[in-house]
Amino acid sequence: MTETVTQSDLDARDLDAGDVGASEAFIAPAAMEDDLEELFPGDRGVLDQAVRRVLVHLLQRRYVLADRNRDEWTVLLDNQQLVESRLNDLFVRLVIDHDRGVAYKQQVRSDEFEMPILLRDAAYTRSETLVLVHLRTVYQRESAAGEPAARVDVEDVEQTVMSYFVDADGDTARRQRSIRKAMDRLARDGIVDEETTGRFRISPLVEIVLSAEKLRELGDWLRTQGPLPDLEDPELEEAAL
Repeated sequence: MTETVTQSDLDARDLDAGDVGASEAFIAPAAMEDDLEELFPGDRGVLDQAVRRVLVHLLQRRYVLADRNRDEWTVLLDNQQLVESRLNDLFVRLVIDHDRGVAYKQQVRSDEFEMPILLRDAAYTRSETLVLVHLRTVYQRESAAGEPAARVDVEDVEQTVMSYFVDADGDTARRQRSIRKAMDRLARDGIVDEETTGRFRISPLVEIVLSAEKLRELGDWLRTQGPLPDLEDPELEEAAL
C-alpha cells in the first residue's frame, strides 16, 4: 500500500522539526523574579541585603564580634570571600580572629607603590592609653582565671588610673572627667560595653588594639609622659626597663 503524503503532512513535520530545533538551540529564559531585586532605584549592586549590611557594619564600626553580633558574624563567615573582595577593592584587608571571635579591617600599605589611604585612626590620648592598659590587664587576669567575661566598674578604673596621673593633669575632679571621657571613647570604639550604669564588659578587642608588640612600645612612651603605671603586667614592666 502506497502512503500518500499531503502538503499538510509536510507542513506539520516541518513545524515539529522547527520546534525541536528551537528548543535545542536556545536556553530557556530565566524568570524575572529570579533576578536580584533592586534595593533602591538604579541599584547596580550584586550583594544581597544581609551581606551589604555586614560590609557597611565593618566600614562604620571597624569590627564584628561573634558574641555580640551573631547574625552579622554568621553572614560574614558564609560570605567571607565576597566581603574580602569588596574591601580589597578599597585597599583594605579583612582580618578574622576565630579564637577571640573578632573580625575587623586593616588599612593595606605598600612600599612598592603609592596607595590611597582610606582608614585613618585617631591616636589615643594619654588618659585613654592609661585606661586601655588597665583594661587589658584586667581582661588578661580574668581570662587566666577562667572567667567567661571580664567586667570592671568605672569607680575601680578611676581609683587605679588616677594614681598614674601627675600634678600637671589637674585636680581630682578634672582627672575623673578625663577618665570617664576616656571610657566613653573606648565604648564608642567597642573596647568596652556598658551593660549597666557604670558597669562595663571588656571586649577581646583590647588585646588586638593593645597587642604585646604595642605594649612594649608603650613602655618607652609612658616613661616620657610621667610615672609608670604599677600594673600586674610583666610585659609592660619589661618594656619599661
